[in-house]
Amino acid sequence: MAIVLMVTSSGGSGWLAGALGACITAPHLLGPFVARRLDTARDGRTVIAAASLAHGTTLAAAVLLYPHTHPAAPAALLIVSGLFGPLLTGGISSRLPALAGHGQQRQRRAQGWDVATYGISGTLGPTLVAAVSAWASPPAAALVLAAGCYVAAAVIRFLPHAPAPSAASEVPRPLRTLATILASGPLRRTLYLTVTVAFSVAALPLTAVSSTHTLGVSASAAGLLTAAYGLGNLAGSAGVMIRPARAEADRLMTGLAATVAASLLLIALAPTFTLAVTAYAAAGIANAYFFAATLAARNEYAPDNARGQTFVWVGALKITAGSAGTAAAGAIISTSLLLPLLTATALTLTSALLSHTERHHHRKRDNNPKRTSSGSSVIR
Repeated sequence: MAIVLMVTSSGGSGWLAGALGACITAPHLLGPFVARRLDTARDGRTVIAAASLAHGTTLAAAVLLYPHTHPAAPAALLIVSGLFGPLLTGGISSRLPALAGHGQQRQRRAQGWDVATYGISGTLGPTLVAAVSAWASPPAAALVLAAGCYVAAAVIRFLPHAPAPSAASEVPRPLRTLATILASGPLRRTLYLTVTVAFSVAALPLTAVSSTHTLGVSASAAGLLTAAYGLGNLAGSAGVMIRPARAEADRLMTGLAATVAASLLLIALAPTFTLAVTAYAAAGIANAYFFAATLAARNEYAPDNARGQTFVWVGALKITAGSAGTAAAGAIISTSLLLPLLTATALTLTSALLSHTERHHHRKRDNNPKRTSSGSSVIR
């Protein structure tokens, strides 16, 4: 938001604003290829703190250079800045076991706090940018965000130290880690459910704006719909903190993905603005619980020697899916207002059904092992 405002306020085209904005988000897909250091470092806090400093420094440099150089220069700096982004999301989330200590309930309560930080920052960040932009300028807002990275780097050093779980030679390479995720049933389901839900809920801001006319309210009321979703997300995070779920994370994700699909369908079918606000809040609550379940799954099923990479792989693909979901919704919403939501509902529900079927199939296979023809032979 700060980058887009900086470009448009200085007379730049919307195309350039969008391109520079994408420069800081698209590189998240490459995050897993720099995340191996999280699992090999003697002190992961140093890696995350350094990433925070690099993220803030390159962002500030891009903002300061933009008025004086060709756009290619700040674009290159923003790409570097975005490359460190996944280390500040998945990297910090991977530290939860060291923060929360042993015990499922303690760790799941910490995951509720983690979900809350995403919701709070997703609300306060744009609000801060808007306020500083109005008071000073968009570049000043971007520099404030960059300064926040320096504060974060210092605070990260206060996190508990967690030694590397294994020697660097035992930590797999990024593509090997992805292969491990895809080969593991629970992690594979975590990945495709996370990606599908992120793709689906990314349509909500656009549908909020486009649905105000059919709901008979002014365009400004779209802010209330998105605010209801944000408040619902915070309420769901609080629910996880107060009463963490005890169910198996794999099964929990499937049920919550189906709940997200149901809430998206409610939004699509809401006949009045009041019911739409309620449905958006319900979607926020459901997504918060789902997000916490995916964090639990990553923590509980990831191999010790690739825990950081697992968090970053899933987080990076989630962010990429969210960007793709926004783009897809924008492309098809002109055809039909309901089409993005109905498509999102169908995709999410299909993923939930696939997850349920896959898990049921594997459990049935495990409970009914094939016997050899002799019925009693033993392989040694």
